[in-house]
Amino acid sequence: MCGICGTISREGSETKEDELRKMLPALAERGPDHRGIRMGENYGFGHSRLSIIDLSEQGNQPMEDKELGLVIVNNGEVYNYRELREELKGVGYTFFSNSDTEVLMKAYHHWGERFVERLKGMFAFCLYDSNRDIFVLARDRLGKKPLYYTEINGDFYFASNIQALNDAGLFDYTIDKQALNYYLTFHAVVPAPHTIYEKVRKLEPGTVMIIDREGNKHSRRFWSLEMKPRHDLSEEEWIEAVLESLRRAVKLRMVSDVPVGALLSGGVDSSLIVALMSELKEDNLRTYSIGFDSVPEEEGNEFHYSDLVAKTFGTNHQKIYADGEDLLPRVQDSLTAMSEPMVSHDAVGFYLLSREVSKESKVVLCGQGADEIFAGYHWYPKIMEGEGKKSPFELYRENFFDRDYGEMQEMLSEEYRPDLDHASDFVRRRFAMPGSGSRGVDKALHLDTTIMLIDDPVKRVDNMTMAWSLEARVPFLDHELVELTATIPAELKVKDGGKYILKKAAEKLLPREVIYRPKGYFPVPALKYLQGEFLEFARTVLSSEKAKERNLFRREYLDSLFSNPDRQLTALRGNKIWQAAVLEYWLQKMEG
Repeated sequence: MCGICGTISREGSETKEDELRKMLPALAERGPDHRGIRMGENYGFGHSRLSIIDLSEQGNQPMEDKELGLVIVNNGEVYNYRELREELKGVGYTFFSNSDTEVLMKAYHHWGERFVERLKGMFAFCLYDSNRDIFVLARDRLGKKPLYYTEINGDFYFASNIQALNDAGLFDYTIDKQALNYYLTFHAVVPAPHTIYEKVRKLEPGTVMIIDREGNKHSRRFWSLEMKPRHDLSEEEWIEAVLESLRRAVKLRMVSDVPVGALLSGGVDSSLIVALMSELKEDNLRTYSIGFDSVPEEEGNEFHYSDLVAKTFGTNHQKIYADGEDLLPRVQDSLTAMSEPMVSHDAVGFYLLSREVSKESKVVLCGQGADEIFAGYHWYPKIMEGEGKKSPFELYRENFFDRDYGEMQEMLSEEYRPDLDHASDFVRRRFAMPGSGSRGVDKALHLDTTIMLIDDPVKRVDNMTMAWSLEARVPFLDHELVELTATIPAELKVKDGGKYILKKAAEKLLPREVIYRPKGYFPVPALKYLQGEFLEFARTVLSSEKAKERNLFRREYLDSLFSNPDRQLTALRGNKIWQAAVLEYWLQKMEG
């Protein structure tokens, strides 16, 4: 796990070493163990390394294979690298390291650009092939690793976060109105290639981009998800198939040259991961959970359940309590650590948890992704119940969107208003695309797995863990498991409130009290029911001179929110004031 950056100069342009060096500090937390750069005739690569596989100097990057004429910077882990390495050795390749990154170079050389289809893991890389004089960039199937880029006068720049591009002075701050529409409507989900900035883009998941010497670019999707329900298996056969696939996914993610721990919320997802890890690791499995101050409306921790799981499997468990008096500064820190603004309250939970976990562990497994692939959210049953009464899009919009197009227009100053409802159009198109399924629930699951999951929960976990040099691995997003779940009939996922088939599988491993408890998240009540210093923070940010100069939000709209601050909630129970404050604060931090 690492941070990468680079410059690719157009023909005749000078290589930008000074800009490359300016990018590296913003990647330091992603990889504190080694920093390296390599300058070529028309490119520069930078790398900050978090040493997980092959801890020796031979694993450092940028990595070069002089014999093959290849150079690479890679962020991520390829869990099946040992199998690929043995296959490549069998056809004559030799290796100078035990690194998965070296395997990427040999695999590319042997199989060509389609080698990415053989990879199991998470990755974002840029490879230079000097023989063909091309650059190959790729991002894993489910976007677990980020890759941002911008272009200036024909020169191409890329990095693991927007902050690195910003520190090198590589783009202006013009806001993308379409992305703003997504942010305010689609629960801060801004699908690739868009970002909140007009001049910054992100490579789409499951995509390879080729750049030639003239700067020409072409991209190819190497993976897509199809919802193809099967009806030839019994319930018990589906349970066994799910457990077998999840076992393989967990085992793959235990590949490491350092100990692997787990984030344990006490919910069924993370608890199931811990149960399967305990089958592979008999002693001293480290698990971690976090809790917050409660408010009258909501409990602030789930320690009862995480304690029960830790006791059941004999883990070395640590409970982390977030002191409410210290919470606001840490919330601000978590916002600053975001590569893009995100509104989910879980972010500070992951940030604070990662801060403590990183003192003892460098790698953890977590339960993200189960809700999107096994139908754990509340809107899936509602969409199924509403079949035939309303369109799938209308049902999804009612239960997920933070506001409709009219309220968004009312919220924004005239200069920022988009000319059409891009968010609604996007969801309609996704629901109509081939492979999304014939039923409304399958369409929603397809959208959430391939879009929402990537640009909210997955991005959140990556940003918040890497802010503390902690690698998080996500077994539920093993692409083979995701493909399996796409074939499970919707009824077996949505039944009894959701995640039915996963819960039935969990019955073989977990206490029923954990499985059939009320659904929880990382609860951060202070960010939902704004009061005290959190309310004042939001008010200060939105009334600051910088906010007035930007004039993003209409004052009348903000005044109406502040008149009743703790009751301005979205369909997903997010606070509308907090959403506005997060965006304005993040923009201000970027501008310095």
